[in-house]
Amino acid sequence: MIYRKFLFNCIFIFLLHIPGFAQDSRERAYMYEVLTPSHATKLEVKGFAQKRVEEKLSRGLSLARVKGSDAVHISWRLLKSDNETVAFNVYRSVNDIVKKLNKKPITETTDFIDTNVADNNAQYWVEVIQGGEKTLSEKKSLIKYVGDETNYHSIKLKDPTVKAGRVAVADLNGDGLYDYIIRHPNSNVDPGVPNPNDGTTYKIEAYLHDGTYLWTKDLGPGIEPGVWYSPYIVYDFDGDGKAEVALKIAGDDYLKNEDGRVYGGSEFLAIWNGLTGEEIARVDWPERNDRYGNVNRQNRNQIGMAYLDGKTPCILSARGTYRLMVVDAWQLHNGKLEKLWRWDGDEENPVIRSQGAHNMVSGDVDGDGKDEILLGSCMLNSNGTLRWSTGLGHSDKAYLTDIDPERPGLEVFLAIEPWLDNGYGVSTVDANTGKRIWGIGHKTFHVGDGMVADIDPSNPGLECFATEDRKGGSTDKYLLSAKGEKLGANAEVPPCRNWIWWGSGNIRQLFFGDDNRWGAESTSGGRDQSIGYWKGEKISSGIYGDILMVADLFGDWREEVVTALPGELRIYHTHISAKDRKVSLMQDPIYRSYVLQRSQGYPQAPVPSYYLGD
Repeated sequence: MIYRKFLFNCIFIFLLHIPGFAQDSRERAYMYEVLTPSHATKLEVKGFAQKRVEEKLSRGLSLARVKGSDAVHISWRLLKSDNETVAFNVYRSVNDIVKKLNKKPITETTDFIDTNVADNNAQYWVEVIQGGEKTLSEKKSLIKYVGDETNYHSIKLKDPTVKAGRVAVADLNGDGLYDYIIRHPNSNVDPGVPNPNDGTTYKIEAYLHDGTYLWTKDLGPGIEPGVWYSPYIVYDFDGDGKAEVALKIAGDDYLKNEDGRVYGGSEFLAIWNGLTGEEIARVDWPERNDRYGNVNRQNRNQIGMAYLDGKTPCILSARGTYRLMVVDAWQLHNGKLEKLWRWDGDEENPVIRSQGAHNMVSGDVDGDGKDEILLGSCMLNSNGTLRWSTGLGHSDKAYLTDIDPERPGLEVFLAIEPWLDNGYGVSTVDANTGKRIWGIGHKTFHVGDGMVADIDPSNPGLECFATEDRKGGSTDKYLLSAKGEKLGANAEVPPCRNWIWWGSGNIRQLFFGDDNRWGAESTSGGRDQSIGYWKGEKISSGIYGDILMVADLFGDWREEVVTALPGELRIYHTHISAKDRKVSLMQDPIYRSYVLQRSQGYPQAPVPSYYLGD
């Protein structure tokens, strides 16, 4: 049996290199995988956690000046631990004189506007009423009003010349507020091109929510200053209430070729203490191997996190996208990294190659409480076996959410890079089974971007849109309904990057004036960017800097935007009154997984595990 499997894989790999066979092989892989569960058997993961490790969030009280007035918008988190009847009172204190601002308890939203604030010494807090119990939120002071400035929370960097290229958010000190861990500078060496060897090395740097500087560590010349060599994520992996940094590091024995690219030397998955930057543990990174293809072009690295037993936040270190893909799963327990499993795509039957994406998102797609792992055009089970593969090839974008609320379960929207004649280059599949739901219905050429969002309330479900890159000789754009109906093309299709819930309803908005494609070295950093509806009104302006992240970081469920300028991070937040209340989006597991991924790979706007539309 083992010999037959080995022989089959060798033949399959050989056939993949025959012109014209690749697409047919993807079809065969699809037919095999969706009809037959993975043959591999592995034990279910048993992690250290007795109950699910979760971030303990505070109320996240937020204050935002309302432009052109003396009013201030106050907002706070609704937590999933709150009961349905929870109500709130808002208090203001000026010179020790305390006043309750609302006449009756607030139950419809988690925000309030104080319409006449004449004193910059004002301090606010919220009283939480649940049954007969009353508790108080943290208190927050109003920032000084400066001109016509759009509201933002500023983090001043230690070096005023430094500009962040990536940011991660996590609670480093256990106070229930998100802190900021950046990677700088914002340069990027892409695979397949020579390394300029200008001496640039990446640094990881940490700041608390209030701007307190913590530490800086240099990754050194063994980690090339590019997206695919320096993945890092930040989360509470050991359950102590304080987040750690998981990242790829290299030893001093690195080897470089004539193009200045690192091709040899030791590589590790390391865990650092989030408060100090000190190393806690390290293990070997998935090893280099010719099966991946070219050591730089195809040998891409990622990190993810998944609750593989439903309770323990496990760390995933991955190598490969365009050919072989390998994923190692670990748990951080008692200060050590313990291996849980390895998945090797070449051990599947048929082999699973070239199905990877540029992010690794996890979520529970079958309702058993354990996370599955979406690698792109294939999905892994929580125990490190293959759940399904579409056989369609490498997806530049993959979105896991409830796209069609009239259909049971979750869906995955795929934007497929390889040229496809079968009409599924833009498509959706069932998240649980991988079975195809709909495809665009015609040949596509290098679909390089995609997005799902409710941008038109007249169509049920989330709209699905995608664009082709010039690399395939086409720049066509497509707009489809949740059921695959064609709604528009080319000029009728919105951009795919940086969407945000900023206004008062469920229709998602986008940024105008931002042409930042890859999340680094944006040309929009010095321009005034605005937020508005696609083919609708602009609702906010005065946002400056390269967009590093869009996420629900504090205040009510609407999202903040984190931007980078020289020597500064800015976290902008809305001042628009809400129409309803929702549990903090960061407490949704799939949404949190997307935000976790924003510090590595290519940027994707986060989406939750449920339908969030009009």
